[in-house]
Amino acid sequence: MHTVVVGTTGVTASDVLAVARGGAQVELSDEAVSALAAAREIVEALAAKPEPVYGVSTGFGALATRHISPELRAQLQRNIVRSHAAGMGPHVEREVVRALMFLRLKTVCSGRTGVRPSVAQTMADILNAGITPVVHEFGSLGCSGDLAPLSHCALTLMGEGDAEGPDGTIRPAGELLAEHGIEPVELREKEGLALLNGTDGMLGMLVMALADLDTLYKSADITAALSLEALLGTDRVLAPELHAIRPHPGQGASAANMLAVLKGSELTGHHQDDAPRVQDAYSVRCAPQVAGAGRDTMTHARLVADRELASAVDNPVVLPDGRVESNGNFHGAPVAYVLDFLAIAAADLGSITERRTDRLLDKNRSHGLPPFLADDAGVDSGLMIAQYTQAALVSEMKRLAVPASADSIPSSAMQEDHVSMGWSAARKLRTAVDNLTRIVAIELYAATRAIELRTGLTPAPASQAAISAARAAGVAGPGPDRFLSPDLAAADAFVRGGHLVEAVEPVTGPLA
Repeated sequence: MHTVVVGTTGVTASDVLAVARGGAQVELSDEAVSALAAAREIVEALAAKPEPVYGVSTGFGALATRHISPELRAQLQRNIVRSHAAGMGPHVEREVVRALMFLRLKTVCSGRTGVRPSVAQTMADILNAGITPVVHEFGSLGCSGDLAPLSHCALTLMGEGDAEGPDGTIRPAGELLAEHGIEPVELREKEGLALLNGTDGMLGMLVMALADLDTLYKSADITAALSLEALLGTDRVLAPELHAIRPHPGQGASAANMLAVLKGSELTGHHQDDAPRVQDAYSVRCAPQVAGAGRDTMTHARLVADRELASAVDNPVVLPDGRVESNGNFHGAPVAYVLDFLAIAAADLGSITERRTDRLLDKNRSHGLPPFLADDAGVDSGLMIAQYTQAALVSEMKRLAVPASADSIPSSAMQEDHVSMGWSAARKLRTAVDNLTRIVAIELYAATRAIELRTGLTPAPASQAAISAARAAGVAGPGPDRFLSPDLAAADAFVRGGHLVEAVEPVTGPLA
């Protein structure tokens, strides 16, 4: 099995995906163990001094003014975990929790938190055993880190609370640790706070959303090309020289993808009515501009994610010169903003995708296709309600595009008086990505049917490959009305699994 080695300088997006989704094993580097030990020496030296140091010998948040005596400090660290594990609502997905745990381990291994090496090793052991703490939907404001979600993870580290075993069964965490020979951690000075104070949940969800959107934007370029072809549109608007004079990189990439899919098509540029189009509608002609803007938004989001993956997010932090300093690096604003940006871009991509589908179904705008792509219009309703479903998804996408990061609710007796809501931004982005996948799948379903209804002209080889692969995957073609939900579910699975891109790239070459 693949092993990810965690050092002092952060991790990569591919590391996160390997651990969160691929079940990769985690190993601490010798460098990380040394850095952990060195930072711990500094914390223990400060703990022995009479002067109060935040997080080491004081309370937390609005209670930071109280100096805690040495005999109460272990209790203080236990108490912060127990009291902060206050999440409510549905359980968060296993891959999100594994990303959350792994990214907290990443910061711990930086040597900037003052956590003992044994604590870090136990975190790795829990990941490697496939034990996943139960984390709830609600509890994080995205400032002072994802406090409640991380607290539920730390609770498992202590052998308390509930967790999911490798078999998916939820049981007491202490039982699961014992079965895997893992000794619960007895937290000491600074350690409870260090396990809770990071942007790890929102960052993990950002990394996974970017991976999903990378495939999804390629899929959307393919379905846009299929719709253009089915509508007998022109591919001249995709010419590289046109996009070179407005040099947004994402726009050029989307146009190049569409052009590659359409290469060799006999359908583009033909008309079946008496009023040839001078121009295609915006939803067809401007597809690269809209999808491209989303791609460029992803580029910025990746930059933010990469910076955060290289960061050590904690408060206070142990600096190389031995100082332990309070800071505000736990604030989730940088991550929260891009999570919201991505939801906005995804909503717009879903909107333009639905407009193309609607055009395919409207006999007044589809240039010779039957109403609703029905087999016997009137007797058959065709894909009429598939578009309703798509429209409902688009409407939900627009609501999900409302930025969470524009909100703030003061907490901790006004000590934490401005928060990022980054966790909420990440949660709604996950829903948006799911919905966008379904929207693209419905366009695929409609466009492939429409192309097959065009007789006498041969579609592009890449289009034929997409249609053949979709049919082989259970995405049915034209015919009389039938139970439509299973067909749409098959299309969704085909897009969600990346199979549309896989079907086309052997013909087009790698898509951008």
